[in-house]
Amino acid sequence: KLCGYLQKLSGKGPLRGFRSRWFVFDPRRCYLYYFKGPQEPLPLGHLDIASACFSYHQPEAGAAAAGDEPAAFEVHSPGGAVTVLKAATRQDMTYWLQELQQKRWEYCNNLDAAKRDSRTSPTPSDFSKGLVAKDNPDLSILSQNASAERARNILAVETSPTDLVGEQAASQPAPVQASAINFSLKQWSTEIKNSMSSLRKGNNENRKSVFYTTEEWELLDPTPKDLEDSMALEEKRKHLAEGNKGLTSSAFPFDFGRIPHKARRPLKDMIGSSKNRTSSDSSPTEWCSGNGNRLVSELQLKYQSQQEELEKLKKDLLSQKELVRLLQQTVRSSQYDKYFASRLCEGVPKDTLELLHQKDDQILGLNNQLEKLNLEKDSLQQEVKNLKCKVGELNERLGMLMETIQAKDEVIMKLSRQLSECEDSTSSQSGAINSPTATCTNKELQELDRLKDNLQGYKTQNKFLNKEILELSALRRNAEAREREWQAKYTSLEAKLCQIESKYLILLQEMKTPVCSEDQSPAREVITQLLEDALKAEPSEQPEQAFFKPHLVSEYDIYGFQTVPEDDDEEKLVAKSRALDLRSLSLSENREISTGVKWENYLASTMNREMMRCVELKNLIRSGIPHEHRSKMWKWCVNLHVKKFKDSAVPGYFQTLLQKALEKPNPASKQIELDLLRTLPNNKHYSSPTSEGIQKLRNVLLAFSWRNPDIGYCQGLNRLVAIALLYLEQEDAFWCLVTIVEVFMPRDYYTKTLLGSQVDQRVFKDLMSEKLPRLHAHFEQYKVDYTLITFNWFLVVFVDSVVSDILFKIWDSFLYEGPKVIFRFALALFKYKEEEILKLQDSMSIFKYLRYFTRTILDARKLTAIAFGDLNPFPLRQIRNRRTYHLEKVRLELTELEAIREDFLRERETCVEKRDLISDDEEDS
Repeated sequence: KLCGYLQKLSGKGPLRGFRSRWFVFDPRRCYLYYFKGPQEPLPLGHLDIASACFSYHQPEAGAAAAGDEPAAFEVHSPGGAVTVLKAATRQDMTYWLQELQQKRWEYCNNLDAAKRDSRTSPTPSDFSKGLVAKDNPDLSILSQNASAERARNILAVETSPTDLVGEQAASQPAPVQASAINFSLKQWSTEIKNSMSSLRKGNNENRKSVFYTTEEWELLDPTPKDLEDSMALEEKRKHLAEGNKGLTSSAFPFDFGRIPHKARRPLKDMIGSSKNRTSSDSSPTEWCSGNGNRLVSELQLKYQSQQEELEKLKKDLLSQKELVRLLQQTVRSSQYDKYFASRLCEGVPKDTLELLHQKDDQILGLNNQLEKLNLEKDSLQQEVKNLKCKVGELNERLGMLMETIQAKDEVIMKLSRQLSECEDSTSSQSGAINSPTATCTNKELQELDRLKDNLQGYKTQNKFLNKEILELSALRRNAEAREREWQAKYTSLEAKLCQIESKYLILLQEMKTPVCSEDQSPAREVITQLLEDALKAEPSEQPEQAFFKPHLVSEYDIYGFQTVPEDDDEEKLVAKSRALDLRSLSLSENREISTGVKWENYLASTMNREMMRCVELKNLIRSGIPHEHRSKMWKWCVNLHVKKFKDSAVPGYFQTLLQKALEKPNPASKQIELDLLRTLPNNKHYSSPTSEGIQKLRNVLLAFSWRNPDIGYCQGLNRLVAIALLYLEQEDAFWCLVTIVEVFMPRDYYTKTLLGSQVDQRVFKDLMSEKLPRLHAHFEQYKVDYTLITFNWFLVVFVDSVVSDILFKIWDSFLYEGPKVIFRFALALFKYKEEEILKLQDSMSIFKYLRYFTRTILDARKLTAIAFGDLNPFPLRQIRNRRTYHLEKVRLELTELEAIREDFLRERETCVEKRDLISDDEEDS
């Protein structure tokens, strides 16, 4: 898949510039779509590569030597439009140009080599899968121009893409231009400066901010004395202020109240020595500002000293209060002891009093010890706080020292570079004095290298432009040849039309003259000749004689079905007339072209995302899937319905079933073999035992018989698989059959009793009476059981009942929406021919007409409008409810029939006269 990041020149005026876009090449239409990013669902636009040419300009030698420089190239579209694209490297540019040339060459050759139906877009057929894609009767492959191919190979430049090209590039960030980065950094820096100015204008005198600096940013620059005062004051405040514990990051702290507003210099100049600075370097305004700041610093220092004294006094006050509290407590305890002793000393022994005094002394000692421990704890906590403050201060100093060391390293490197430059200049001057010839030789060598780089670049550009001219010339010759062949076809058809008109004029002239005998009528000969010409097979032409086949109706249609039968002349004439009407109808309508464009636009919108069920997709599928996209869409629809089955199945599930079926015969194998050649005998993919479709059909049916032994095989499954194999591979056709039998249709639909099929016929009768009451009453009046006709419609989803174009449009909607589509189209077929059926007035003619009337319906657009428009509303819940109702009735009827059958068998065993009677099932067994 050709995709990747490119930069596209877009915009107008000052906004014009390169913008990074995600480009994806679509080989279906040879379009190069571009998106805002890899995950965007809708493209911003596209470039038509099939009709475009490419060019690029060779840069100067300096830019050409740098292989990593972005390289621009131009895409010239019809009408003079020029699109400028830029790759990340010249290597990527060369790869993109080579790939786009190759894709254009392949697409145009495929376009020239195949006849494309006017209803569809010229898409290469390799997007289709199944039997239809492997055999396209309209292809007339032309021999490639060997000399042109050889020249293209010689002029090709070998190159490989970088990480910005290919599907893996979608996981990488989009490349951004350096100018865009600089612009964003400047804008960011401006915003930061504006925010700093707004903060400085505020009244928060003591507020601090932390800034992380780079070379390109300018920070506020205080004078050296201000910086020393600030640092000294900061050290004093660290021990007192507890709110500054969080400022421990390695950066420069600034106090907006002490920093001059106008002084701005880079960080290097601020850290560099201040010895070289003089008073003349600063303006009077800055000098005044500096004096004002010194005064403010002194006032702040006095204020801080007064705060320190206040804190000391507060501490003394707290200690005095604590001493007073202890004294009061001592006095209270002594008074209590005195009172207690005076009350109890008379009746208490002396030993007991001494013991009490000891205990009181112990209590007082413990209290004193507890208070000492609390004081020690408070002192330790205060020490911890001080240590934390010191650690923060040390961290800040360490950060400042690191910044200083880094700045000094930069200064040292700068001075080293200057020194080396001075030494080089000195040595070059001495070398120029001593050996002027060597300098001249070096310049000549550099000039020679530059010329070699230019020569190599121009050689590459010349190769590319020669290849571009060669391809454009070949494509122009192909277009001229195609135009000549179209002219030849037009002339041939015009001559054939003149001959037919002449014969019809002669026939009309002869019909005017009455004749006595029919055998002697000259018109008989003319009519016979016209019929022979109409039924005569078209001669096959060599590819070199005619680029396009001039006949309108081929022997087989694009699906492989035979358009004209071989047995009956009358039937052949009717079939060919029907095929001509169908072809004329398709050529006269432009709706198919607009439908193809809608499909292309929808598929282009899904290039960067997965398809999902939506109203837009449903409406597109109802209008019909284009031939070239049907394989992809059918496979997607099938996977949508059987995802849970496939997820639960083991890897290689289909191959395992197939291997088991080939090794061990299945009871259904015999019946499958008998029905293979009877499946679609009018389709060339299944017409003979050696046809490729026969083997695939056998494999899918055998694998399914092992997956679902309850059904095994039922006549009708072979036709479902045969239609699926026209657009799907074997395994996908197998899952398509699983979708129809196990997901869409009710149980017992394809079993021996066909219970589900019988129920659907009764549901269809109810819908006929509701949607088409006049026609239903007409059938009831003449006792016509139309379910004998519609039963096969439901069982095989209209296979062999309608023309192939309508059949595949029905299958498109059926695989997406489910079995409700069968009811819709069955009713639509009757409504399409309702008036014609109502004109028939006897049961025989009605039943005869019902057997073939569906083959006369050719307008798929009108039929689809009836099915999805005129028959609305059509709720699925109603169908399910009626299925449930009729299922019970049919089961009761089958139970009664089974009881009658058992009674008959018992009676036959007991009665001698009935023993010779046997049923059809017993005869088969």
